[in-house]
Amino acid sequence: MDSVTHIVLGACIGELIAGKQLGKKALLWGAVAQSFPDIDVVAAAWMDLPSELLAHRGFTHSFLFVILFSPVFAWLLHVAYRKLPVTYFRMLLLIGVEMLVHIFLDSFNNYGTGWLEPFSHRRFSWNTIYVADPFLTIAPLVGGILLLMLPLTATRRKRIAAWGCVLPALYLGYALLNKAVIDRAVREEVITGLPAGSRYFTTPAPLNTWLWFVVAGNDSGYYTGYRSVFDRDKITLHYFPSQREWLRPYADRRDVQQLIRFSQEFYTVEKYTDSLVFNDLRFGQVTGWKEGTNPFVFHYFLDDIAANDLVVQRGRLAGWNREVFRSLLRRIKGQK
Repeated sequence: MDSVTHIVLGACIGELIAGKQLGKKALLWGAVAQSFPDIDVVAAAWMDLPSELLAHRGFTHSFLFVILFSPVFAWLLHVAYRKLPVTYFRMLLLIGVEMLVHIFLDSFNNYGTGWLEPFSHRRFSWNTIYVADPFLTIAPLVGGILLLMLPLTATRRKRIAAWGCVLPALYLGYALLNKAVIDRAVREEVITGLPAGSRYFTTPAPLNTWLWFVVAGNDSGYYTGYRSVFDRDKITLHYFPSQREWLRPYADRRDVQQLIRFSQEFYTVEKYTDSLVFNDLRFGQVTGWKEGTNPFVFHYFLDDIAANDLVVQRGRLAGWNREVFRSLLRRIKGQK
């Protein structure tokens, strides 16, 4: 998830677990602890881009990392606040819960989370929440602001913190229900017409949980489209051949091997000007609900490595304006 969500949700959880003992310091350390797994971004400064993609949400988002570092983090805080009426166990509970919530929440995005690192490189990704969803963030954000403003004697603090945690959990459950609706439509309308062994995934379009990006196909190629929970018509699909044979001259390149692993096999290859481009389909298309043949958000230039800065973010931010946002709202409503 985005950093803001982790910070404000961490603050609300901190209030619930240690607000009585630490006061408003519980908000601070709750936010810090829930953000701590993202320390992997520091290591990225010394990595090439494909290695960075695999390192992010890797070991620092594993259960082993939580087990190893929670006791140390908790001990340091316990020593720092030894004059306050807070036990080591409560500190450990605070840090452990915050870090577990972080890696649990991140697994609901399409990026993938390495829960079992370093024993297994499998990435867990439930593709249920867009990386920045304001409807998930708003309750803990408001709750966190109120907790900062209210005095420690206010009896409403626990109730506000609880709602700051419960409402996002309910929204996550609602998103899971929406995903079930979309997945059922994909199986009935798309998968039944594809060859045996075809696979698919669905993931939310930006900023919401009502419009979903759909990918279905096999190693030969993939159909993509967008489906709203309010749609009455069948999914409109566009076909993209995989063209994986174009990667044969690049087969020994470490970055190509890493990109294939990162994409979880959902990728296509195409030519763009003077470079071969590797597309990771899991991140959707640039304003694809508006035009189904638009480029993919994640596109990596194999012959122009220097052009790959912000390879994940650049596509997410590309093409946005007021009309595109309006088109997103219309498409969410089921209007094509």
